[in-house]
Amino acid sequence: MTDQPSPFGDISIETFLQEYWQKKPLLIRNAFPDLEAPVGADELAGLACEEDVEARLVIQGPEEDQWELKHGPFNEDTFAALPEDNWTLLVQAVDHWVPEANEIVEQFRFIPNWRYDDLMVSFASQGGGVGPHYDNYDVFLIQTQGKRRWEVGGFFDQNSPRRPNMPVMIIPDWEAENTWILEPGDMLYIPPQVGHNGVSESDDCMTYSVGFRAPSHAEILRSFTDFVGEKLTSESRYTDPDLKLQDNPGQIEAESLQQVRDIFNQYLNDDAQLSKWLGEFVTDPKYPDLDQAPEDDISLEQLQETLADGDLLLSRNEGSRFSFFQLPENQVRLFVDGESFLCEDATCSLATSLCQNPNIVINQGDWSDEALKILVQLLNQGSVYCE
Repeated sequence: MTDQPSPFGDISIETFLQEYWQKKPLLIRNAFPDLEAPVGADELAGLACEEDVEARLVIQGPEEDQWELKHGPFNEDTFAALPEDNWTLLVQAVDHWVPEANEIVEQFRFIPNWRYDDLMVSFASQGGGVGPHYDNYDVFLIQTQGKRRWEVGGFFDQNSPRRPNMPVMIIPDWEAENTWILEPGDMLYIPPQVGHNGVSESDDCMTYSVGFRAPSHAEILRSFTDFVGEKLTSESRYTDPDLKLQDNPGQIEAESLQQVRDIFNQYLNDDAQLSKWLGEFVTDPKYPDLDQAPEDDISLEQLQETLADGDLLLSRNEGSRFSFFQLPENQVRLFVDGESFLCEDATCSLATSLCQNPNIVINQGDWSDEALKILVQLLNQGSVYCE
């Protein structure tokens, strides 16, 4: 994918990854000169009123320490009661609900699928913002409408000071190292833990935030130990058949520590098991309780009959996560929404195509019955759909 067009102007994707990714901010003027935002203010407000959509309103009062946070779903009365200025509406995972918004996300597929989180869209009145803060993920901030002033600077963590008793996390005594005004088409990249503060400079400020997640060490360790532990029997235990007499029975010997280390290594060095866990873990849906399955299941026979009438255009569900791991002997393990599928020979092409392309065309002659069986399961769980 080295020939993929760069959204960073004269900076190549390779240079961006080497010099900026998770290292320092980058401002690109006119990164998206012809961008037509697929979601406007009215549609965003409509999404924020839906039960399944994650939405927030952040309102700043006249005093510096007056902040109010509201969670959706909202209604028309909520928006009618908003003040004239100093408020921000934020809607998560807009790409899940508006397929056209996925075209923006596709511009960033040079980053692995499993690192992608979602597309958040914010609309702010004059002076609206969420205060100076930091995030634990990478974010590309694309201005699509109006103007926003971004103040950026400094690295922060959980031990950094923050204003107490605030509904949103705010860095006190904020001092920016750089300040930029972003206009439509401009883009700002901000790495994890870099402090930033965005303030609307117009009454119609809209910003698209393409976010990339990174699981914490705590999440990784807990998930992996749960994954392994669920597969073990009660007879899988620490053993010491070569136990030796100790001078003091209270001492934990170095040999015992090594024995425990070997237990960990036994599972960590199993690439097949480790990759299966990682793929299922990182493709788990952002909203696992949201049922996206179609009303009626389709059978293999029905899919074959449909293909007999002509080609089908299949699309990945915009809220689904697809990744794969290359195994030995021409095998691929496909991961979709926390589920895994072992693919062999020709089926591997289907797996890699689904991970690389948001849409693929299938016809009766190109895919084996094994490949179609996987497609049937993906269709029935709502991970792919056809027009």
